[in-house]
Amino acid sequence: MKKESKNFSLPELRHDGERFWKGQKMLVISPHPDDEAFGCGGTMAKAKALGCEVYLMVFSVGDLNFFEKKKWVTARERLQELKKVSNILGLDGCEVLYTDAKTHLRLDAIPRRDLIAKIETESSVSLNRIRPTILAIPAPSYNQDHEAVFKAGLAAARIHAGGIKANPPAVLVYDSPTLSWNEAGREFRPNFYVDISDYLEIKLKLIRTYSSQRRHPNDPASLESLEDLTRARGREAGRAACEAFEARRLIF
Repeated sequence: MKKESKNFSLPELRHDGERFWKGQKMLVISPHPDDEAFGCGGTMAKAKALGCEVYLMVFSVGDLNFFEKKKWVTARERLQELKKVSNILGLDGCEVLYTDAKTHLRLDAIPRRDLIAKIETESSVSLNRIRPTILAIPAPSYNQDHEAVFKAGLAAARIHAGGIKANPPAVLVYDSPTLSWNEAGREFRPNFYVDISDYLEIKLKLIRTYSSQRRHPNDPASLESLEDLTRARGREAGRAACEAFEARRLIF
């Protein structure tokens, strides 16, 4: 007898999505505080709300001089903002790896092997300690720190047989509003979308919490530009708002 295929309605598909997140462990790796919120803050909020453990590894925090503000934003100020964001999301763990001025914005000067070791074993939220089922890393770009973290994350997530090292079944590269300014051949090509229509306001709240990073409305990294991008990603998937990813590995 021929088995009839089941036609899923939208509510059933949404329910299946909720079941997907429950019981997962997600580790997000961010070059600096706010990159995670720009790229996947809504996904982190949704995953946490639906029963997923969510962890954050931030590589570098330091004093920063904004040309347009003509003043220094201190590392202490940025760490306070990160703490507030962590509390809003209810993160299960968060660690900042480097807080010295010498390292900040110079991650590309650290041997890649050392960056990989932080991700694999040396951090309190490392792959081997957390054993995440989902790993999210930043997309490579003109930003030297993002480039360094992307390459280290990709290397750390390489396949290892036998269970000796952690192998996240899902490896996702997350979006950034600044990726429009990138070298030829490195365009961001999303193939994995997370519907954050119900979590868009939380995502925007996270960005507002990083008040020291506020930009002019026409800046690609402004709150206004981010909302435009999130809604545009939603239209690409037929939803009100989405976060987009490049899936480098999906094993489920």
